[in-house]
Amino acid sequence: MHNEEKILVNVTPNETRVAWVENGVLQEVWVERSNKRGLVGNIYMGKVDRVLPGMQAAFVNIGLERAAFLHVSDVCHKSVGSQDEDCDDIAKLLYAGQKIMVQVVKDPLGTKGARVTMQVTIPSRMLVYMPTEKTLGVSQKIDSNGERERLREMVKQIPEFAGSEGGFIVRTVAEGVDFHEMRADMIYLQRLWSGIQDKTRNTRKPSMLYEDLPLYLRILRDIPIERIEKIRVDSTETYRKMQRFVDTYVMELSDRLGLYQGERPIFDLYNIEEEIQAALHKRVNLKSGGYLIIDQTEAMTTIDVNTGAFVGHRNLEETIYRTNLEATQAIARQLRLRNLGGIIILDFIDMDDKNHQQHVLSTLEKELSRDRVKTTISSISNLGLVEMTRKRTRESLERTLCESCPVCNGRGSVKTAETVAYEIFREITRMARSFEAKQYRVIAAEPVVSRIMDEESTSVAELEAFLGKSIRFQAESAYAAEQYDVVMM
Repeated sequence: MHNEEKILVNVTPNETRVAWVENGVLQEVWVERSNKRGLVGNIYMGKVDRVLPGMQAAFVNIGLERAAFLHVSDVCHKSVGSQDEDCDDIAKLLYAGQKIMVQVVKDPLGTKGARVTMQVTIPSRMLVYMPTEKTLGVSQKIDSNGERERLREMVKQIPEFAGSEGGFIVRTVAEGVDFHEMRADMIYLQRLWSGIQDKTRNTRKPSMLYEDLPLYLRILRDIPIERIEKIRVDSTETYRKMQRFVDTYVMELSDRLGLYQGERPIFDLYNIEEEIQAALHKRVNLKSGGYLIIDQTEAMTTIDVNTGAFVGHRNLEETIYRTNLEATQAIARQLRLRNLGGIIILDFIDMDDKNHQQHVLSTLEKELSRDRVKTTISSISNLGLVEMTRKRTRESLERTLCESCPVCNGRGSVKTAETVAYEIFREITRMARSFEAKQYRVIAAEPVVSRIMDEESTSVAELEAFLGKSIRFQAESAYAAEQYDVVMM
């Protein structure tokens, strides 16, 4: 069956949200707020704060609130077969007060600082530039050996490659490109690196040297072109920026990128708002009547499979098998949708039949194969548990949109005042498109109203000017953190 895959981009002055929809069902969602942009890919000039020989690691001041963590394995590249012991001893490589260039590979998560590396890489559309390594690689995801060899030889023929200090990896999307496209990409990366080096020479204190592209452009750079049929964005200004990027770097997407000008909010087209709300709940219902319980903690995430109301048609073993089989698809989707990473424990319902166990495991592997994030899974244990890991580079959806609940001392979570404020703005816009009103009154919890009247006051003024209607706000002490009402006057 043909999969219809779309990218929907929703832009407001405060945040950008991107949804990946497959056959009308939300699969992944990214949220980037203007005041909380992710750090992965950013390059910094840092200063070593402390060297910890016992951990073979160092803490590096890069100008952020918390020091970044640098492991010895990310300091220097140890070639295969090398006996260079210095690459295994952090004390021989770094010292306190030393200035070093580092790149963020993991955003700060919870109470932990960012994870950084000195092995800097800069991606473009078709290439990844590695300034500290003189090597040439081609993505193994390109199936054809002949095409991989063609690309390798093409890169070697580019004049700029011979004089390059660093190396390159040819990305999967480069399959089928010609010499001139590849050369243009290489020149762009080398000029970018030259600019970063110029900043390095003029930098005295820990600071950022290079910032990765904003979310709406990273999507264009990184998505698998062959899978996406349409890209729609609801902001004219952002559409123009994306169009310029496409015309310069990703011409294959020029006929798939479009401006959405419909009456309904773009995320309402596929019930994306409802799906995001559901992804913040622990329980996920299965069509058969079974359900999942997803618990995310600091150390790991657990996913429990339950039969619920599903009784099956034959016997208990068959019911369990069918529930576990259905759960594999739901689990794979929830991992992507919620962006769950790190250690994940899947608690399948116990199955006695070994063939059933193997089929459930192979089905899970098949469902996870569409995940662009690297995953590894183990076999099913005697307790019916599957241990797996999913690479984590950014916060999960829940930790992006929510904060620890002050009432339950962190045992649960509620949406931030910022998140609720943006929901209120979207609700007012939605109501204005459907109903006539002279003005609007918003009743919400005190922290939400305070946030709106203070940090978001400019957004309120812009919204009033856009609608041509006044908006009044009333704090209600009896309202919970996420509770609000929009009243038309």
